Amino acid sequence: MDNQQLLNSFEEQFPTGDTKEVRFFFSPGRINLIGEHTDYNGGHVFPCAITFGTYGVARKREDHLICLYSMNFSESGIIEFSLEDLDYKKEHDWANYPKGMIRYIKEAGSTLKSGLDILIYGNIPNGAGLSSSASLEMLIGVMLNEMFDLDIERLDLVKLGKKVENEFIGVNSGIMDQFAIGMGKKGFGMLLDCNTLKYEYAPIHLESHQIIIMNTNKRRELADSKYNQRRSECGTALSRLQKGVSVQSLGELTEETFQENKSFINNPTLEKRAEHAVYENHRTLKALQALKEGELTEFGRLMNESHHSLRDKYEVTGMELDTLVEAAWQQDGTLGARMTGAGFGGCAIAIVEKDKIEEFIADVGKKYKDKIGYEATFYVASIGDGAKEIQLEV
Repeated sequence: MDNQQLLNSFEEQFPTGDTKEVRFFFSPGRINLIGEHTDYNGGHVFPCAITFGTYGVARKREDHLICLYSMNFSESGIIEFSLEDLDYKKEHDWANYPKGMIRYIKEAGSTLKSGLDILIYGNIPNGAGLSSSASLEMLIGVMLNEMFDLDIERLDLVKLGKKVENEFIGVNSGIMDQFAIGMGKKGFGMLLDCNTLKYEYAPIHLESHQIIIMNTNKRRELADSKYNQRRSECGTALSRLQKGVSVQSLGELTEETFQENKSFINNPTLEKRAEHAVYENHRTLKALQALKEGELTEFGRLMNESHHSLRDKYEVTGMELDTLVEAAWQQDGTLGARMTGAGFGGCAIAIVEKDKIEEFIADVGKKYKDKIGYEATFYVASIGDGAKEIQLEV
């Protein structure tokens, strides 16, 4: 979908108004390279923004209406609401994400002098766990910030996006998604401490390799309930560990301290959950070091180790993700592969030699279809910039 096609679609939906006033925005999806289910345990994550994402075309209106149209949900038509009525409405479906962002930006003290016509188009596969909702939240945040000259700091927009997810939509998620999408930088991953929001960029030199996203095409129906269950299990494990060691989160524990005190947990399942959180956090720090030293092979090994832990200790992978990852491991030219995101479906990622990609997709795809019965989808991804305004090239 190029800018001209987006502009044509915008004019079709919103025929009145000056084309010269139309502005274009892009907000990426994200993958987490390593550090899974560590964010809400006070640990580190290592995400990056990708070149798939959500496009927004917008123009100011004369009145106070927000008029939204998504090319991905065209059957819903144009969804309208006023700047004076920003309550959650179930029938507004996907439009509640933009609405929540607009509401919280206003509540934070910004003035929006007019409404907007907005067309949305996303090429992130829906339900794949690549953060299409956070991508949409950050798209709207950056759009409002630029179009109304609000001067909101980027980190504050990130926090508002998380607030939309947690309080407006009601999903108990961490800050990683909005952070990666808001703060992304082409060619760099980001190590983020979810406790303090301290972060640093790490260059990812993939001259002869590429990131392949592998979508199981299994919808993640179970993800929310199981996700909340894992959070609860980690919370219980932490409260038991606190009888022996003074910490506020599992992310504060070293591997040694965990081993010395794990008997306080006194439950094999809870112990496995906590062990994953502690060891995965340290894997993430080791991954940063490996990248700084240009050790891609070591980075790949840590990715594989991460998947083993998510499969055996945290138990969030499932047959579909395991089939993809295990098939990827068997392929010549694969540096590393693991599930990414919450699990229970969604996507896995692999780092693969560029000249082996075609063979990789064919072989892994065949093994997956033979075992699971339907096809996986593969995307060759690059690491891109965070959410931003893009200049019109038509």
